[in-house]
Amino acid sequence: MRRVLAVAFALLLGASTLTACSSDPLPTGVTIGWADNTHQAVQVSWKDSDAPNRITIQGVVSSSPSYVKYLAATEPNTWAIPASAFPPDGNYKVAVEIGTSIGGVTSKAALSPMFDTDGPLRPTDAVATPTGNDVVVTWKVPPPEQDFSPGDPLDVPHGSQLYVPVVGTAGQPFRVVGPGTTTTRQVVKNLRPPYYFQLRATNEWTSLTGGEILGRTSSTSIAVPTLWTFGLSMPLRGRTVQQEISCAETRCAARQTTSAGLPVVMLGQNRAGGPWVQVGRAVTQLGGYFEVRVNAPGTRNYRAYVPLTSRVGYLSTASSSKASLSRSKIQIASALYYGGNVHNRNDVVTAVLAVRPNMNQQAIFQFWNGKVWVSIKQTPIKNGRAALAFRATRPGIFAYRFLVPSTQYLGTPVYGTATGSMVLRVR
Repeated sequence: MRRVLAVAFALLLGASTLTACSSDPLPTGVTIGWADNTHQAVQVSWKDSDAPNRITIQGVVSSSPSYVKYLAATEPNTWAIPASAFPPDGNYKVAVEIGTSIGGVTSKAALSPMFDTDGPLRPTDAVATPTGNDVVVTWKVPPPEQDFSPGDPLDVPHGSQLYVPVVGTAGQPFRVVGPGTTTTRQVVKNLRPPYYFQLRATNEWTSLTGGEILGRTSSTSIAVPTLWTFGLSMPLRGRTVQQEISCAETRCAARQTTSAGLPVVMLGQNRAGGPWVQVGRAVTQLGGYFEVRVNAPGTRNYRAYVPLTSRVGYLSTASSSKASLSRSKIQIASALYYGGNVHNRNDVVTAVLAVRPNMNQQAIFQFWNGKVWVSIKQTPIKNGRAALAFRATRPGIFAYRFLVPSTQYLGTPVYGTATGSMVLRVR
């Protein structure tokens, strides 16, 4: 048993002696920095006794990438690692060891200072403001997250993050439409909807997109009743349809869409060539539909106007519907007989009429002879009211009505109409 233990101890001692003899001094003075102002590569340098080297990247909390580079003893003690070898949004150190791909590593790793590969801050809340043929785009940038390696050798000055504007249009891929900027404002020349705008934010490590704006065109149509009764609530219904751009990986395409919440201004015109005045407002609902109700004031044109709308991530051009004419007819407020429609023979029957608008003109009292309406007598309408008395000389059932000719209200035509049949029963 003692002999077995002695042999085991001897083997362990021999192995320890072999490891110590084969372990080379670790490199010293490992430094890192950008290879040049393009920030395309990280230059790592170190000191050793002209030995072959193995270069790797070690993650600090982050996973270590698979990058490995071997350098012969005759090569300089410096190497440029492509920036693309470092995964974004991590913390790393560059490790330099002595060793070869055949003989393995023969020293401990000498480590560079820790550094981060934080990507750019994503731009948000982009807003487009048209100015003539150009568009002024502004956006916001969130505050940076906590830096776990402040002042590391690869940090670049604050405010050096670059924003490049790109635009997609129908049938075309994204294209750059202006120089990169480090500010939060950009003027894009000769840009008209529909378009898909976005910002490509880049820093020394990577790039990402944000600050999207859907620039849409709009078209508006309305349906207006061709004839409506004066003074009654009249529905003016319409719809606003938009065109927008949708972009895939290599190409953009136009498509139709609608939006709820667009403001709508309904305009009225009392005579051809006259001014358009606002008569109502609404907002679009689901599907782009809207409705404005107005009290019919007389014959006039209507059109709907949707103003330009610009908000975060969205712009919609102004549009106007075609003008549509709605004619107004006189409103029969009431038409009846005093005391009801049943009277005795030789009674004096009084037919009364009330109309809107309040007018002063003549109405025509008519009788139905079984074939046509026959005019009996004219009676004056004063301030929208008329009354006509006559004697019921024969028993039976008779039908009368008032015919009210056209008039004017505030310079607009109001078309004439007739009351319904006024049935009179005489006993």
